[in-house]
Amino acid sequence: MMKRRLFNATLLATPWTALAQPDELAARLRAGGCAVLLRHAQTEPGIGDPPGFRLDQCSSQRNLDDEGRAQSARIGQWFQSRGLQPRAVQSSVWCRCIDTARLAFGRHQTWPALNSFFGGPERGDAQTAQLRAALAAIPAGQFEVWVTHQVNISALSGEGTSMGEALVVDTRGKMVARSTFN
Repeated sequence: MMKRRLFNATLLATPWTALAQPDELAARLRAGGCAVLLRHAQTEPGIGDPPGFRLDQCSSQRNLDDEGRAQSARIGQWFQSRGLQPRAVQSSVWCRCIDTARLAFGRHQTWPALNSFFGGPERGDAQTAQLRAALAAIPAGQFEVWVTHQVNISALSGEGTSMGEALVVDTRGKMVARSTFN
């Protein structure tokens, strides 16, 4: 019994990619009452977006590179190979997030609460409050995927992520898993 408790404590404190088996993560998602906070996949080099970028014009934004497109497809394959169907796939309106969602899941709905507030931190508290309220409404047996940005994930969870990495958070916003879905 002591060994199991130690393993579980270590599992929560260590990235899933280092410890957990894919089936353990899949079982957690099947249990539901959680959201996958997926940071968009790998992009062209840079921080933020070029000066003068426009949300309605993908060519003006920092977009997925070839590895990011392949990474998105691998994420989708991970979910598909385990028969995992999110009840919703929500995305920021930034093209790199939409493309990640589309390539991984074949569907998405845009949700302004997932939009980056990197350039406007005054929006952060209101957007994070919207995310917390939506988390609380995800029922047991179902999960959602939210494709978003580093700043949003950090504000909600207090954790950082790499591009293409995800945190699974429970209905209180507490991280219960971390994965790159490899």
